[in-house]
Amino acid sequence: MSTEPETTEKAGPGTPDTPEAPGEEAAPVPEGSRAGRTGAGGGEDAGASDAEAGGSVGAGGAQGETGSGDDGGEDAGTSGAGGEADANGSAGASGAEGSTGTDAVEDAGGDGGAENTGTSRAEGNTSTDGSAGAAGDDAAGGASADEGESGADAGAGADGGGAEGDGGGEGTQLSEAEAELAAQRVERERIERRKAEKRGPLESGAKLSGKAADLLAAVRAVESGAKPTATAFAEPAPAPRRPAPEPVRRPQPTPAPALASVVPGAPAPETVDAVRRVLTEGGAPEALAPRVAAALGEGADHALREDPWQLLRIAGVRPDQADGFARALLGSGCRPEDERRGRAVTVWLLEQAALAGHTALELSTLTTALGRQGVPDPDTAVQNALAEGEALAFQDALEDPAGAAPRATEDGTEEDDEERPVRVLVGLERWALAEESLADGLARLVNSLPTEAEEAWRAAADAVSGGAAELARAVAGHGLVLHTGAEAARAEPAALLDAVRAAGLRAFAVCHTPDGRRRLATLQGASVDGEAAERGVGTVAGLLVGAEGPGRDADGALALDLLIVMDAPQLDVESAAMLVESLPDGARLVLSGDPAALWSAGPGRVFADLLAARACPQIASRMPDPGPIGELVSGIGIGELNQVHAPGKEIVIVPVRDAGEAVHRTVQLVADSVPRAIGIPADQTVVITPGHGGAAGTRALNAVLKERLNPGPGRFGGFDPGDRIAYAAAPGRTVPGVVVKADADGLHLSCAGAPVVVPRERVEGAVRHGWALTAHQAVGTRWPAAVVVLPGDAAQALSRPWVYTAFGRAERHLSVIHGVEHALPKAVAETLAKPRTTRLQTLLRTQAPSE
Repeated sequence: MSTEPETTEKAGPGTPDTPEAPGEEAAPVPEGSRAGRTGAGGGEDAGASDAEAGGSVGAGGAQGETGSGDDGGEDAGTSGAGGEADANGSAGASGAEGSTGTDAVEDAGGDGGAENTGTSRAEGNTSTDGSAGAAGDDAAGGASADEGESGADAGAGADGGGAEGDGGGEGTQLSEAEAELAAQRVERERIERRKAEKRGPLESGAKLSGKAADLLAAVRAVESGAKPTATAFAEPAPAPRRPAPEPVRRPQPTPAPALASVVPGAPAPETVDAVRRVLTEGGAPEALAPRVAAALGEGADHALREDPWQLLRIAGVRPDQADGFARALLGSGCRPEDERRGRAVTVWLLEQAALAGHTALELSTLTTALGRQGVPDPDTAVQNALAEGEALAFQDALEDPAGAAPRATEDGTEEDDEERPVRVLVGLERWALAEESLADGLARLVNSLPTEAEEAWRAAADAVSGGAAELARAVAGHGLVLHTGAEAARAEPAALLDAVRAAGLRAFAVCHTPDGRRRLATLQGASVDGEAAERGVGTVAGLLVGAEGPGRDADGALALDLLIVMDAPQLDVESAAMLVESLPDGARLVLSGDPAALWSAGPGRVFADLLAARACPQIASRMPDPGPIGELVSGIGIGELNQVHAPGKEIVIVPVRDAGEAVHRTVQLVADSVPRAIGIPADQTVVITPGHGGAAGTRALNAVLKERLNPGPGRFGGFDPGDRIAYAAAPGRTVPGVVVKADADGLHLSCAGAPVVVPRERVEGAVRHGWALTAHQAVGTRWPAAVVVLPGDAAQALSRPWVYTAFGRAERHLSVIHGVEHALPKAVAETLAKPRTTRLQTLLRTQAPSE
């Protein structure tokens, strides 16, 4: 089916087919327009065979762009010539105002040719959802009248003449000669009147009536400055509608338990109003009032007035913005050396560090950052924050070089530990307590291994073979075991889980995402989520809130003998601490994951710290991932970007020159090439890009993918039923899903087959379109096909873990939109994960013996 917009021309009376001006060319469609149209017409066909050709797209990019631009120019020219263009059922009127169709295309942003030209130029705006609305219909009517004005008047004059002639024959009966003379006199008068009208000024619109006449009057009023545009084109208020009877409501799905557990209680309305008044006085946005009231609690308005820099506790507020707020409230009392400012900026820097994955900062790093924020005395600012209990300081002994023995003094005694070098760290209490609690819990598991049930553990080890048997033997003799491996290695923990449960022991496995749960259960033979629960497989979030798993005993501990945690690199310190604290004494814990993947979105690097501490057995799987994609990803894991033979088009490289072409090719692959050449539909393909912003970020890609795959007005907060979404159920945990509907309760989603209702006030912050994701959002989930977009401006964001994770999201087909040239192999070979400052490894060294 052709994707060219349909063009409708009406050549009625007074609507001549005006040809395009000689030498006038259609304006080129901008790059964004070409991408937004997703290769309509010739552009799509030119590049549709990327996947089929194995990635040979050298001339295809230019050809696809040219085709798209030609289509847009053709449609625009039709619009300018005929006065109306119908792309998606919306009437347009560009000829009415004397503008060409190419101008209309440029004003509309190139989205779908001339579909957005339905609003008259006199209105001064264009429709963004592809439909002109009532005002656009009026504009179209007015335009048609203006274009055919001359012919309409001529026709009307002829009709009027006929009417007068008829009237002349009425009244007294005339003779045939008199009637002939009267008819000639009327005809001469009509001719003279028409000549006079032609010589005199022509009043346009004289024969219009009804809505067209009203619109023409409004246009003239706006042109003369008598009325503003908004009032001139305002539609009359609709008649009041009778309320419909309340329908019978069926039981609605409730929000997911994990969501309910993270939503804080709403502050009192009077508190919010009081905070809003303070924010207004200081020039801050009133929309921050609910968040400020929730963060500062009762009396938030007084606390904010006494310490305006408390505004930095709200996510997204920067120090310069808080300084402006403080100046408005304090006036001359606002000074850079203010103690309140120093404490607030110190806490803010530690919170920013936590967002980057650090659980603490070295003192020297923190004071340097304070100096960059304009704090005159950074050391005093840190001391004030410590004195007020807003931060904590730690002195951790530095690790001796590997294999170095304690140094002895001259009298033969070992050197005092106090003389060993230390590092001073400063961190927030929240992360410090979580890290210490995690270290205590892990040491408890390592040191509390029971001796009973040894027969059952030996039976479980005897029931499996290969790598699973090695893992089972390690678990039988240790309370904490680390297991490393890629996707294929998941079969070993799955076999261990089945063997332990068959031996009569209580075992359960959890994954980071619902898709991970599905894949692990599939290895056990399960086909649906219900069977996954029966086989002892769930998610980390579901286990922590009690929605999944075996439940807890009288002491609040999980009734388990063995807990297997898959996707262990995704555990931050808080989630890991809660899991370990929930295990009873004598339980065994297996942490399994791929150390080459991206680390957790939250603070900490639990799995990497445990591997480095060597406080427990480590079992490395020897099961390689199969196929060309597995071979490619395995090489990336060790720093090599190898050329892989892919006879079945499992891997396709699509070179591009710029971000606009990258967007165009992405939409082309998802919507056409991959479904046609590989047989994977668009709803089973994910697009992965380094960031949210930029010309080829998730926002830009999701906009054009929605326009192509599920166009709609976005009446539910920008979403329509059928939209693919990414739902942030909790910070750092993104779940893909689909929009079902929206009502007074909120936005209804289907995430991993489970219904979820997001309250309307949380939709903007918790739900994004999900055709395109970042690698951090996609980690833990796999799709049949993945399109990884690497535009030229993304070179600085690439690293070996990012490329490894992004490429590993594909199961059957991987397409790489390649615009970074040599930056990709360089990132794979040289750019490792950014270091994170944590304390877990040091804490484990003092509490658990090394293996």
